[in-house]
Amino acid sequence: MGIDLNHGSGFIYGRIGHAISVSDRVNALIDAALVARNRRQQPRDYLGGSRIGEPCARKLVYEVTHTPKDEGRDFDGAILRIFDAGHQFETLSIRWLRGAGFDLRTERAAGGQFGFEAAGGKLRGHIDGVIVAGPDVGLRWPVLWEHKALNAKSWNDLVKRGLRASKPVYFAQVQLYMGYLELETALVTALNKDTEALHHEVVAFDPSCAQALSDKAVDILRAAAARELPPRIAAAQDFYLCRMCAYAKRCWEGER
Repeated sequence: MGIDLNHGSGFIYGRIGHAISVSDRVNALIDAALVARNRRQQPRDYLGGSRIGEPCARKLVYEVTHTPKDEGRDFDGAILRIFDAGHQFETLSIRWLRGAGFDLRTERAAGGQFGFEAAGGKLRGHIDGVIVAGPDVGLRWPVLWEHKALNAKSWNDLVKRGLRASKPVYFAQVQLYMGYLELETALVTALNKDTEALHHEVVAFDPSCAQALSDKAVDILRAAAARELPPRIAAAQDFYLCRMCAYAKRCWEGER
């Protein structure tokens, strides 16, 4: 049986004559499946500790009250693939650390992630893990362990400026976690997704910072329960955080 070389290009032509590659069609199916899976997930009925560092209190109230995002601002397949890849990079880092002799626990003995609940379950946090023992690297065990997979630009900025300046939302996350889990130190592992380089930053517990974040969480939950909106973070819609926000249209055009 002969091979028709005219049909080996990998392109399928639509009715208007535009070439649609097999790659595009496969990717569209993958992204559609990811979006469908994300929509099936139950929304959080609590304020997550990983979000408490978000600087805009109004945005957090929108999130806690499950307010719909602006049209077209839900997570698309490209973003969901990044999230999925981050979980796989985390699995690799866990394997590497355990192989190096660190006793890294990611689940309780009875199963399930380590974490905490406060405010009647309305504030919760789920941590990546706890290192309870390991080689002498200058740390006292146990320590909170958190993992972040970053692109090269973001990773380099973190290495240069440190977690607090470079990634304030992540810094707030580990402070709140340490406060509720009564840990004095966190080890944040950052993986460069472009090179697989690893950077490990030690973060000391700051009690005043953790308390302020806990107080902020209470304020957010009270506002959400009362269906009240905190003040906007900026005086004008062109503020850089507003330009990136999935609730910008609702916030500036629909509600006061």
